[in-house]
Amino acid sequence: MCTYKRERERGKEEGMKSSMGRVSWISILLVTLILEIVELCICRHEEVTTPPLPILPLPTYSQLKWQEREIIMFLHFGVNTFTNKEWGSGHEKASIFNPSGLNTTQWASVAAEAGISLMILTAKHHDGFCLWPSKYTPHSVISSPWKSGKGDVVQDFLDAATAQRIDVGIYLSPWDKHEPRYGLDVPYNEYYLAQLQELLNKYKNIKEIWFDGAKDPKAQNVSYYFSEWFSMAKVLQSCINIFSDAGPDVRWVGDETGTAGDTCWSTINRTSLSIGDPDIAEYLNTGDPRGTDWLPAECDVSIRKGWFWHKSESPKKLSHLLDIYYNSVGKNCVLLLNVPPNTTGLISHTDALRLKEFRSAINTIFHHNLAESCSIKVSSQRGGKEGGVFGPENMLDSDHLWSYWAPKEDGNEKDHWIEIWSRDGNLRFNVIRIQEAIGFGQRIKEHEIYVDGKVIIKGTTVGYKRLHRLVEVVGHAHVVTIRITKSRGVPLISSIGLHFDPFWHSRLTLASK
Repeated sequence: MCTYKRERERGKEEGMKSSMGRVSWISILLVTLILEIVELCICRHEEVTTPPLPILPLPTYSQLKWQEREIIMFLHFGVNTFTNKEWGSGHEKASIFNPSGLNTTQWASVAAEAGISLMILTAKHHDGFCLWPSKYTPHSVISSPWKSGKGDVVQDFLDAATAQRIDVGIYLSPWDKHEPRYGLDVPYNEYYLAQLQELLNKYKNIKEIWFDGAKDPKAQNVSYYFSEWFSMAKVLQSCINIFSDAGPDVRWVGDETGTAGDTCWSTINRTSLSIGDPDIAEYLNTGDPRGTDWLPAECDVSIRKGWFWHKSESPKKLSHLLDIYYNSVGKNCVLLLNVPPNTTGLISHTDALRLKEFRSAINTIFHHNLAESCSIKVSSQRGGKEGGVFGPENMLDSDHLWSYWAPKEDGNEKDHWIEIWSRDGNLRFNVIRIQEAIGFGQRIKEHEIYVDGKVIIKGTTVGYKRLHRLVEVVGHAHVVTIRITKSRGVPLISSIGLHFDPFWHSRLTLASK
């Protein structure tokens, strides 16, 4: 019995040792497996390629949203509408302002049909008449017969635009030909700031405010305290974009024809700008690749010859408006198109139709991107084909800001290229579109475009959007090559497109008829 008991206990001990051995072996296996998984995760994490560093200066969030609008609307309306003048004298009686059927809802509806997302109203033009009931002057709607002096065009305008989900802006003319304090620096600047505060306190969510230096050279001399005005505007509404010759958020393009320079940088040096200085027009038109400030250009032009409505005038032809579009939006700018209400207080039917026709034409041209049905090849890809998220497919998606193709940062690479290969050798187009990911800075200095090996375009800047409308329609093309030959750092291309514009008749086409 004693022997049997000892053998039994010895067997238990050996069994326990064997079990402990198995447990130890399993534990080692589990630890090894966990370590391998952790190491694999770390390796995979290291393989995720980061975005490139931005190149300064950069746009603000408000500037990016402004750029995406592409086309916005100006509305010149006031006593000049009733006097058939462009610049009033400042001596007009307020009683002349009496639109019989003023309907700001119609203004907003016309804008909405044209795809407009921002409307800017002349709250006060150079004549000094205010379209809101200002407590600082009787020269306003208070003294007019319209709505028995109880109307407020600015409030009606804001309400109508908001109902259509359209943002609003206002123009408050620095030059005031009616105000007796004009010519006295401190009293007039106090008056102007008072009206600015009145507007921005009463009317909320203003997206853009317009300042300019326009005035008659013979007018009284007065120093405008622009720095104080701009600072006050930002205090009252921090997200507002301020327009002027010198920004600080949006700059004038330097002309009133809606035409940007063939080279157009969103960067410029604000220290080189002076509001109202005619000698800076060319600099405003092109911008500056060495500029330290992000200050994109806005192209202002009227749908008619004049800024205010005149019975004798009619809207520009569709072909002219499309020319303006290519020369503004197509050159890295936003188009500010003026559509003036008439003496009734409505946007004229002919203007509304032309505006709708304009939008329809743009949609027709750009709704179909032929590049989407092509094969895209690129010179290189940041992170390689397997390890990156910066491939050529990003140039064909709907995100034109934060999704982009990025080449390798290789100092030995002379230029970067994109090839658009037709699957059937039957590409037919006459517009080429290129867009940069401007959230990382504007980069491209020079680029070239080839069709089947033949150069057809030698261009400079791109920016948010560059549209090349070709002299002749390209038919039966096999490959389109875009070469970036000079840039600030590697180019970041957010979108490319090949489009057909059926409204474009080149000089060669017309000559052959």
